[in-house]
Amino acid sequence: MSAESGKTPLVLASTSPRRAMLLTQVGLPFVVIPPVAEELSPTDDDFVDIVMRNAEAKARSVVGKADGRLVIGADTIVDLDGQPLSKPTDPDDARRMLSLLSGRSHRVHTGIVVIDSATGRLERDAVTTRVYFRRLGADEINAYVQSGQPLDKAGSYGIQERGALFIERVEGCFFNVIGLPLAKLWEMLKRMGWQMNDE
Repeated sequence: MSAESGKTPLVLASTSPRRAMLLTQVGLPFVVIPPVAEELSPTDDDFVDIVMRNAEAKARSVVGKADGRLVIGADTIVDLDGQPLSKPTDPDDARRMLSLLSGRSHRVHTGIVVIDSATGRLERDAVTTRVYFRRLGADEINAYVQSGQPLDKAGSYGIQERGALFIERVEGCFFNVIGLPLAKLWEMLKRMGWQMNDE
């Protein structure tokens, strides 16, 4: 089966339930193959380059198992004035991050790579969104951390869950903040010749 056929599932090189949720939401058929790749950490202002390199490493790590299908790799970093905020190490670290984000804006960068495992052809791009937090009280930070929701998320918040209550506004792609900018991904898939069943 051709990788260009909408009947052929895409391969998502990610174990993120949020990325899987977004692909399901828009009706893209896919299978998950967990990537095995060492993620690079950003230094200085190279956030965009790092997320694209991490996304490519994830995608390439599963190409050999993709059976000619298109492979999607993605990586997301929360950038607070040049300071990377990854997943918290524990509840105290989550409180620290949320306190830093309170009343300020930050950027979310996601790199996306699509590789045709049959030909090796590659598309890569990145999307940046700015997110504005309202000022948070210590009590609501504590309550949110106690819910457990922040503990597996970069920046210690999920905009698609209870963390939405902290967001004043978003400039750019909302879905990028969840971890997968869908419009950009769709553009890349179309450039690779992939189509939905009903197109």
